[in-house]
Amino acid sequence: MPDRRTLPFGRLVLGAAAVALVVFIVLLGVLNPPRKAGVFTDRLGPEQGEQVADYLARARDSLGGMDAAEHWALVSFTEPLVPEQIPPHSAGMRIAQVLYQVPIPRVQTPLVAVPVPAGDAAAIDSAESAAWLLPRSAPDERATRVTALSAARLRSGCACTVGLVLRGPLDCLRKLSSQNGIRAVEALPADAVAGRFGVVPLLPEQLDVIQPGPNDGPVPDQ
Repeated sequence: MPDRRTLPFGRLVLGAAAVALVVFIVLLGVLNPPRKAGVFTDRLGPEQGEQVADYLARARDSLGGMDAAEHWALVSFTEPLVPEQIPPHSAGMRIAQVLYQVPIPRVQTPLVAVPVPAGDAAAIDSAESAAWLLPRSAPDERATRVTALSAARLRSGCACTVGLVLRGPLDCLRKLSSQNGIRAVEALPADAVAGRFGVVPLLPEQLDVIQPGPNDGPVPDQ
């Protein structure tokens, strides 16, 4: 009489095949490890509460290195620019975003980031796009007036450009950082992924500590 504890031959074959499959998958993972994902948690610009001097030093340090790869970088200005001044402040590098914020004394206004295609004309024309990207609704009457005034000034070509996101090599970014009108240039590591990093410019009026400005001033009519 056959021993009932003995596994049938077919089950033995299936078991051996399953073990072989597991071993193959493990070996495949060892021999072909997954590629590291790009940098997804980066940020360009100062942190809330950071000392401006510390950010300026951090931005300078980010431009060190001798690699020839292109890097995403944030350019912050000493004064807001009119749209026609954007190309001379990019040193011919690819402009990916133009950052706008309408300056109104003691009034907080929204920051608007406008993605742009290649070419100086697109960067210059982006102020109109910034006006369209402003919120269509506001929580109160004051915010509604701020939004309407910001849109009107952007469409009039105001000096409201507060930063650029560029793509270029470190040597070009270092040269740009020494140009008149440039307050800071901060670069991300070369493996940073487009669209996977935050951007907040260093505003011209931020001199000591990064913090929200006052919001108790009157909103002009125009």
